[in-house]
Amino acid sequence: MSEDNLIQRLRSITQGELRSALEQDGFKRTHGSVYAHDDGRITVLHFHRSHTTLTRKTLKTFLEGTQWTEVDARRLGLLT
Repeated sequence: MSEDNLIQRLRSITQGELRSALEQDGFKRTHGSVYAHDDGRITVLHFHRSHTTLTRKTLKTFLEGTQWTEVDARRLGLLT
């Protein structure tokens, strides 16, 4: 699955669901909106309301930081 296809499929995922997936995957909030993983990956999730979604561009940047693939999204329950 291409990155664009993954982004399109995750567009309906809320910020609350993304935050939960980050924590489930081992990311920890370091300060503010920054989440870091022990393996060095870092991403930013500006949290406004748990039920809002991210724009395509913001979601793309978020996924670049997490380096999640379709397999990861399935493992974390973001895709069925």
